[in-house]
Amino acid sequence: MALLDFTRLKKELGLFDVYVIGTGAMISAGFFLLPGIAAGYAGPGVLLAYLLSGILVIPALLSMAELATAMPRAGGNYYFLDRTLGPLVGTIGGFGTWIALVLKSAFALIGMGYYLGLVTDLPVVATALALTVVFIAVNVRGARQSSGLLRILVIGLLVVLFLFILVGMTEIFSTGGPSRARFTPLLPHGFDGLLTAVGLVFISYVGLTKVASLAEEVEHPDRNLPLGMILALLTVTTIYIAGVFVMVSVLGIDGLQLSRTPAAEAAEGLARWLPRRVAIWMMVLAAVAAFASAANAGIMAASRYPLAMARDRVVPGWLATTGAGGSPVRALLLTGIVLALVLVVLDVEQVAKLASAVQLLLFALISVAVIVMRESGIESYDPGFRSPFYPWMQLVGLFVPVMLVAELGWVPVLFTIGVTVVCVGWYTYYAKAHIARDGAIYHVFARLGRRRYAGLDRELRDLMKEKGLRAEDPFDEVVARASVIDCESPTSLKAIIRQASELLERRLPIGTEEIFGGFGRGVQMGGTPVAHGAALLHMRLPDLETSEMVLVRCIGGVRVDVEDVDVARQAALVPIQAVFFLVSGEADPGRHLRILAQLAGRVEEESFMPAWLSGRHEQELKETLIRDERFLSLKLVTGSKAEALVGHPLHEVELPPGCLIALIRRYGDMLVPRGRTILREGDRLTIIGSPAGLRVLAERYGGGRSIPAG
Repeated sequence: MALLDFTRLKKELGLFDVYVIGTGAMISAGFFLLPGIAAGYAGPGVLLAYLLSGILVIPALLSMAELATAMPRAGGNYYFLDRTLGPLVGTIGGFGTWIALVLKSAFALIGMGYYLGLVTDLPVVATALALTVVFIAVNVRGARQSSGLLRILVIGLLVVLFLFILVGMTEIFSTGGPSRARFTPLLPHGFDGLLTAVGLVFISYVGLTKVASLAEEVEHPDRNLPLGMILALLTVTTIYIAGVFVMVSVLGIDGLQLSRTPAAEAAEGLARWLPRRVAIWMMVLAAVAAFASAANAGIMAASRYPLAMARDRVVPGWLATTGAGGSPVRALLLTGIVLALVLVVLDVEQVAKLASAVQLLLFALISVAVIVMRESGIESYDPGFRSPFYPWMQLVGLFVPVMLVAELGWVPVLFTIGVTVVCVGWYTYYAKAHIARDGAIYHVFARLGRRRYAGLDRELRDLMKEKGLRAEDPFDEVVARASVIDCESPTSLKAIIRQASELLERRLPIGTEEIFGGFGRGVQMGGTPVAHGAALLHMRLPDLETSEMVLVRCIGGVRVDVEDVDVARQAALVPIQAVFFLVSGEADPGRHLRILAQLAGRVEEESFMPAWLSGRHEQELKETLIRDERFLSLKLVTGSKAEALVGHPLHEVELPPGCLIALIRRYGDMLVPRGRTILREGDRLTIIGSPAGLRVLAERYGGGRSIPAG
């Protein structure tokens, strides 16, 4: 069954946005509210609780970063778990993460209410409810607007917290260092109390989930997602440990345990040189900025889970619609209603424990998901970031959360079980009838003789097409040196395969017959994508380090004379006028599939086939495939900037790093560019390289994307 048609979310979040969302989502109640509650369990050892939580979240961070760069889709945990462990576990992951994020947002809004209560007479719950309406309205406008708000809030917050820690450390160590009495005994309730505190403060790091759920909207996710998440975790863990150290040193453990506004009280005790109300107001403003950023990011991320589940028919499809600003309006409204209900029913400690328990369970499942994907053998699973120390990192990420959930007490454990039971019931009686999909786990079973789900491989290939090539992928170079076959009259597919095999023999370590047979077997096994008038034939060889291509244009159309029903059916619908042959080595299947995905993506563009059929020569055919931002055409004519190149050998031409003269057309013939080739009047050059380098050349010599041939 096909997925619902839906609008892709815009890719408008950069590295700094990822960092801001992750940092803003983590620095809130964990710093301004939770230290007092956690100190009741761990005593002065609350410092260790924050440190251990920061360390123990690393396996989940690395696993989530790997899955997010392989499957950058809205829905984060839901999407990852659904596509790996199947829709039943995906349903648990989707509803569970949504609930955890709603609870985390409620925790932030309650904290904001406490701090505003220091300077106003507003009741905590009523304030939190009013703020819920405000943040829902902000998110309805779109991710860029809400991310812009986060930038302002988080930058201001980091400045204030840096000053708080700097003043606190200066005050503490200028008076002889921290009092030993305030840190003795370090663990008054023993190791069990410390583990309970670790599980409790784990909610402080749920912001990582919020980042992963926005993966579909992140530019260059292979780099920006893992880097932004790691930088955010390092920043937040440092602030937590240093800030809580100051709080314990200033307030003492007894004062800290009783406080629900510990940061403000510590600031009041430190800033003796400021009027009391000024010190309180400064920390209240910082707390409000922190809580606002966390609540805003939490609501933004939480709304993407109903959106993703609606796309897959797990919940009603009306939740998949987006508004004029590109945001999931209905999912946002539903999230706001549930958030308001949580604020009315639960107290602050219950919210913290329940959110941590659900999130710990989900982090364990995420670690299992990485193991399943790695062991599935799906070649199109192509993450831009791979977790180090596999599988030990994932095994730690599996067992530690289970242990911490048990330490939180019976209520969180029963709540987690209850959420799981409700999700199983929803899947059984509603979702199962609407979907026909299995996860990557069946690809693991396939190795043991069980079934596998081919739809997942197709979906991952579509994701590769959307993500595009990596910087190191030699797509443009492969196209530039490809051989070209241009047929005017109708030609049989077998004849085209034979001609392409003869051309490839010159560059491959095997003979024509082996190449011909390899392509033929690929067609017979259904491994030849055919769509939009183009066919992609491909194979991989064990002892090949590079990729080689042959491009075929057949204006008269290709006659399908092979036994493949799908190819024949597609050719009957739209005549095949472009055939691409790709051969790569077996050592890097991901690169092979990314090149195929790039070809498929180009073929699907409406502008491709008209440009392909109207190309006047080999150079224009290749330029039809090369990415627009990756090539520059120069015509060496008198009176142009490029005239300066005439008469110079190629080795004297100064090019920016990474740029290469790939093609030269001279008097209707194609020349292989060599260092001693002398450039002449009338030559047309195709230069490939980085967009930045090509811009430099365009300013120096002129040129463009489409220059008439001479």
